[in-house]
Amino acid sequence: MAKKTFKGGVHPGHHKELTEELKTIPADIPGKVIIAMQQHIGAPCSPLVKVGDLVKAGDKIGDSDAFVSAPIYSSVTGKVTAIGNRYVPIGAPVECVEIEVDSSADQSVAVMEGFGASGKSSEDLSGEEILALIREAGIVGMGGAAFPTHVKLSPPKGKRIDTVILNGAECEPYLTADHRIMIEEPENVVYGLTLAMKVLKATKGVIGIEDNKPDCIKAIREAAKVDDRISVHTLPVKYPQGAEKMLIDVVTGKEVPSGGLPLEVGVVIQNVGTSAAIAKAVREGIPLVERVVTVTGNGIVKPANLMVKIGTTFSDIIKQCLGLTGDAAKIISGGPMMGVAQADADVPVMKGTSGILVLTDAEVSLASPGPCIRCGRCVTGCPMSLMPNFLGICGENKAYDEAEPYHALDCIECGCCAYVCPAARPLTQWIRAAKAEITARKRKEG
Repeated sequence: MAKKTFKGGVHPGHHKELTEELKTIPADIPGKVIIAMQQHIGAPCSPLVKVGDLVKAGDKIGDSDAFVSAPIYSSVTGKVTAIGNRYVPIGAPVECVEIEVDSSADQSVAVMEGFGASGKSSEDLSGEEILALIREAGIVGMGGAAFPTHVKLSPPKGKRIDTVILNGAECEPYLTADHRIMIEEPENVVYGLTLAMKVLKATKGVIGIEDNKPDCIKAIREAAKVDDRISVHTLPVKYPQGAEKMLIDVVTGKEVPSGGLPLEVGVVIQNVGTSAAIAKAVREGIPLVERVVTVTGNGIVKPANLMVKIGTTFSDIIKQCLGLTGDAAKIISGGPMMGVAQADADVPVMKGTSGILVLTDAEVSLASPGPCIRCGRCVTGCPMSLMPNFLGICGENKAYDEAEPYHALDCIECGCCAYVCPAARPLTQWIRAAKAEITARKRKEG
């Protein structure tokens, strides 16, 4: 019997063979880190340090009073040498704290201030206490969206959450960070899920994993035996299976309404890496100062899965992987479908940086976009049942008022439309521009 799947979607080449069997190893400690004060959706943090300050790994260096925000911690021990705007992987300038690493100092990460003061074990903590620790640890969605986790685990009054789903699909080509976390830290993945369920008073936990990852399925199923409320759901292999609305549809059969959030159908979704970070914060008091990054592509001499200190530059990581090949042509933060191309490699790793992909000349399309030929392939491939052909024309011609009634804001920017377009039209970029303009106008209107 065929597995339930969602409408639309595409089947790009996986290209995961470069790193899926490579164990995660610690990245080298860099000479300096550049730590952005906004690594999350929501309000940016204000620096809590000044130039000349000495900081230790695990010290809080940025925070905000806003609810939708997340604290920032130093990932290294060293001296603050600069504070100012720097470009980050999202392509925008953000206020950053630059820290010169003290190579003679102990680089072990200190536990969060006040951790363990209650004398309770993690099992004895209340949901409210767990939520406070998650917020204090600065945990955000590590699948790329970087939405503050404590906000996602705080639904509005009257919104009952019955199911927490962990996204282990990792459907983006090339990336294997989540794959390695599920194999190497299955107990943390499962324990983080039980903590999220406790916060939300949810009765069911599901971990969704694509069926081309049998080693992950085996490891997570074994770890999940400790709690009979938790099950593993094997998913059909199709992109973008890891998108929230697609995942909810396949796992629960529920449809999130247009413009709605998963909580509208009683579901919260977390990434498996986020779940592991929750476990470390609550069990050990470790804030989010490092993450697994897949460094991959035919443009990298030695691909790897690395545990990287937040703020390490792409250039330092690429050096550890023995540099670029002679035909390297494009550096992407993330994967080829939803990632962001980089102007240079001196941008820092952030909390949502799941991968660094380097493509070669032969892999980078140089085709110029042509006119829409009305073939309808983008409409067939769109998992949100939109009309990317029309929305793309609106974005291309800045006809944003015409795009909104056609549900431009429902676009999840998965890239399926651009992937299948025979005219090489950059539909995703045009629709993204339309969404940004529509959202900005709505914000001005109040």
